[in-house]
Amino acid sequence: RDVQKEIGDMVANNKVVVFMKGVPEAPRCGFSNAVVQILRMHDVTYDAHNVLEDEELRQGIKDFSSWPTIPQVYMEGEFIGGCDILLQMHQSGELVEELQKVGIRSALLGAEEDDKK
Repeated sequence: RDVQKEIGDMVANNKVVVFMKGVPEAPRCGFSNAVVQILRMHDVTYDAHNVLEDEELRQGIKDFSSWPTIPQVYMEGEFIGGCDILLQMHQSGELVEELQKVGIRSALLGAEEDDKK
């Protein structure tokens, strides 16, 4: 099994990919839950992979990104970061810009425009 190739294919085949503990409907750790909540606020459709069900994937994704923790978020095949980085990007507004770069319009843009009227 070539886990690195599998991961490369996973992150290449979808605009937004999350490697997490649990599933979006039932995250198994607070950090994975935070990532799910942030992406939900922006109404982002993404591909999620539960590393708890696959030990090779769990270790493989850490090697793939050279990042030691889960969750991990990818956009257009590029590693964005984990929970802390996604939260910072969300708070600063940078996440809206990153989503736009990959052709996703954040649901929060509509909310901000409604507030200005």
